[in-house]
Amino acid sequence: ITYPSSTAHIQPTFTQIPEPDVPKTLPKPNIPYPSRLNDQKLREKATNQMEKFFQIFQDFHFDISFADALILMPKFASTIKSLLTNKDKLFELAKIPLNENCLAMLLKMLPEKLGDLGKFLIPCDFSRMDVCHALADLGASINLMPLSI
Repeated sequence: ITYPSSTAHIQPTFTQIPEPDVPKTLPKPNIPYPSRLNDQKLREKATNQMEKFFQIFQDFHFDISFADALILMPKFASTIKSLLTNKDKLFELAKIPLNENCLAMLLKMLPEKLGDLGKFLIPCDFSRMDVCHALADLGASINLMPLSI
């Protein structure tokens, strides 16, 4: 029996094993906030239902006289009847006496606004400066309005 002194000339045999054809499923992306998607779908559904309701409501048409409506609503009949019979009293109650201030506002006879009076300067005395004025800043704006308003 003779043994080969080197195994360098021997090559290993490779056999390919066929991979089974499994359909690859694409990963489904995760939605960060799935409840928002559900809320949006519910809102869209509610909006569609509301639009359908308004369309149906707009298609309603009633041919009924005012007198017939009063007969069908006995609660309001006495109130509306008293209003219609006492029109003169309503007109008297509707009149509101105006004083001079309200009248001036309604007739747009308001006094003219005064213009800007300029800066409010305070004279200062520093030894090295000839003329020195400091600007007074009180940190607030003042709006003057006449008492008649």
